Amino acid sequence: MEFSTSRVGGVATLRIVGELDAVTTPNFRPFLDALVAERHPRVVVDVSGLRLIDSSGVGAVVFLYKKAKEYGGVVTVHGLCEQPAAIFKLLRLDRVLVA
Repeated sequence: MEFSTSRVGGVATLRIVGELDAVTTPNFRPFLDALVAERHPRVVVDVSGLRLIDSSGVGAVVFLYKKAKEYGGVVTVHGLCEQPAAIFKLLRLDRVLVA
């Protein structure tokens, strides 16, 4: 898994490439904590390069959503396709997180 962020104005874009699963999520959590601490009003999660996500990966994205919501921020997910899109649809997260 690879991840990176870019910031323009009050919008932070988080790009995730590869697999977000039980193996990779623990390495991702400190990065999410740091992103939440910056308190961006809007966070866009670009998953167009994400091939696979499991429950721990979904949990990390939901964590980001909930923490941002606590301080009035908004998190949206863009670029869902294939397996990640099926998981988000199954869990009905596409109704909450996908813009």
